[in-house]
Amino acid sequence: MINSDLIHFLITSLFSFLIGLEIKSYTLSVKKEYPLIGSTRTYLFLGMIGFVSYKISIYFYIIFFFTFSILFALFYIQKLKEHKSSILLFLIASLVYTLGPISIIYPIWMIGIIFVIIVFALNYKKLLKNFAENINQEEFETLAKFVLLSLVILPLLPKKNIPFLDISYFKIWLVVVVVSSISYLSYIASKYIFKNKGYLLTGILGGLYSSTATTVVLAKKIDTQNIKIINSAIIIATAMMYIRLLIITFIFNQKVGMKLLFPFLILAFISTIISLFQYKKENNYPSITDNNPLELGTAFLFAFLFILMIAITKIVILHFGNLGLKVLSFIVGFTDIDPFILSLLTGKYHINETYIVSAIIIASGSNNILKGIYALIFSKNKAKFSSIVLFLLGIISIIYAIRS
Repeated sequence: MINSDLIHFLITSLFSFLIGLEIKSYTLSVKKEYPLIGSTRTYLFLGMIGFVSYKISIYFYIIFFFTFSILFALFYIQKLKEHKSSILLFLIASLVYTLGPISIIYPIWMIGIIFVIIVFALNYKKLLKNFAENINQEEFETLAKFVLLSLVILPLLPKKNIPFLDISYFKIWLVVVVVSSISYLSYIASKYIFKNKGYLLTGILGGLYSSTATTVVLAKKIDTQNIKIINSAIIIATAMMYIRLLIITFIFNQKVGMKLLFPFLILAFISTIISLFQYKKENNYPSITDNNPLELGTAFLFAFLFILMIAITKIVILHFGNLGLKVLSFIVGFTDIDPFILSLLTGKYHINETYIVSAIIIASGSNNILKGIYALIFSKNKAKFSSIVLFLLGIISIIYAIRS
């Protein structure tokens, strides 16, 4: 059997050498002269010294690190005289020095992750710079508050069920966290990763966090030059709504998710085919303002609506049974369907899962009818094709749910 120290030494040497090569490649790729801390071999030897000194004694390891830091300080003083203040290479060299102990203490994936992050950070400098320049400070503040509520407050919430509602405060806020996270990730991708996106990509990403809002925004942008692409984008947004609902359903209720899988995938497929049929290649990218969906006020409102929907659904089922649930789901479809659908997925109702599936399909169907109306109104009757498609999808969904 191969000695473990030998394996750790070889791993350390390999990744030290690879990082040295990456540093060399990076300095050659930048236009201006970038002074090096040694060569590729320097990083290899630095990693080896870190491994050997750590194996001998932690004191040797610390002494060598201080020695290296003093050498860099002398190098850095010279750089300052040349008006170059970056310490990037020193930080990377310090990471290389720690690879030896890391290979001994942690699994190999830890070194692999460090290597990948170094490569990413060096090669995506321009992308990261643009992201930092364009990021909205208010969004960071909102995100920080959300992290506080999700990672600090959420674990502290009681898991004991609330009387009558049969759901805990913990699960209520967990629902808010999951839905808001999906919406926010879609928003980040839309605004920062695919910044110069066309109408079709706007429909795809927008449909992941709110197909209704996306339909309204796109309908307002329609004119005689882009009717087909707007129709295509509106329809693809609804296709993504089905995917989003499937993701949410599988997170909270896998049995219901399995029963929704076939009808929702079929509806998403039909919507996508029709959308692509209408698609026309875009020459210009639209200017669409993305609104941050991750606002604390919105999150608290969602939590309130979620609790309200659980209470209303329980009362309706108790007094009117399955028929009452179907009528309620149709009415709710003309509002925000997420709180209602999540109340069905997480609430404890004494009804068959088939009725829950039917209610979700009906709600999505009536929501499509609402979007069809919005598309007509906000496009001033120009988005007739997408409106008709949305009406048909809504009617088909409702008929399917009633008969199933």
